[in-house]
Amino acid sequence: MRMSAAALNYRDLIIPMRGYGRRMQDLPLILLSDGVGIVDAMGDGVSSVALGDRVCPIFYQTWLAGKPSNETMLSSLGCEQDGTMSDYMVLPAEGVCHVPSHLSDFEAATLPTAAVTSWRALVTEGGLKGGDRVLLQGTGGVSLFALQFAKSLGAHVIITSSSDKKLARARELGADETINYTTDPQWGRSVKAMTDEAGVDHVIEVGGAGTLEQSLRAVRTGGTISMIGVLSGSEPRIPLGQVVTRHVRLQGITVGSRADFESMSAHIAGQRLRPVVDSVFPFEALRDAMDYLVTGQHFGKICISHAGQMANN
Repeated sequence: MRMSAAALNYRDLIIPMRGYGRRMQDLPLILLSDGVGIVDAMGDGVSSVALGDRVCPIFYQTWLAGKPSNETMLSSLGCEQDGTMSDYMVLPAEGVCHVPSHLSDFEAATLPTAAVTSWRALVTEGGLKGGDRVLLQGTGGVSLFALQFAKSLGAHVIITSSSDKKLARARELGADETINYTTDPQWGRSVKAMTDEAGVDHVIEVGGAGTLEQSLRAVRTGGTISMIGVLSGSEPRIPLGQVVTRHVRLQGITVGSRADFESMSAHIAGQRLRPVVDSVFPFEALRDAMDYLVTGQHFGKICISHAGQMANN
């Protein structure tokens, strides 16, 4: 693959600090798990792609379909093996997927991690259907993809943020109701009020320890909380009795499989959805891009341009 573009995720800030411990490849390591490129050469017997095809590498090169396991989640890009910040990548044919033709390279580069995570949480694991009520936290990549997927599937979406400006932009993308969690710290109760005290069917939980208690208040009896991030800490203190007596499902989500990517990509193509790209940095400015990610000022994805390689932007 001749790489065209890459995109950042929060995990890319953790990996340089060896935040994933012994599971990581020994340094030096090529960073980033998201990217898109053009098939530049093929080995004998490859039939699933052709020269010149535009493809994304999948996050877990070892998880092609089915349920997660120790074996399928063995190796992810930019952690257990080298990632997408390179001019060329050599991967198995089953380790790449075609991308919707209407997307730019920058938009396509955002799909492997945040988009697949949202899709698996809401659709593969969550069984989202029209009329369901969904609560999203923040306006990062996972939550904005979840907003687009949920609305395109006919769900009612509530989203939180600390920025009224970002909440206004979320409404432009289709959010039905918004909550500023700095002015409404008990937002779990507000969500219940918005749903006639029933609660939401699905929560995309990216905060962790600092938000899980409010998510538990917001979810309906029998609802699902998809645990995706721990931005506010990893050791929550929550009333576990409510999880049991209200039959709440706490589902951990770490991206997904090749099959998830393919079904998600077909939906994006059919609905003509477009990922939200906040900004693009040149290849040599990766450190600046990561510093910007730390600030939390972005709305949507931060992308990297592979100099001289952009084919479809």
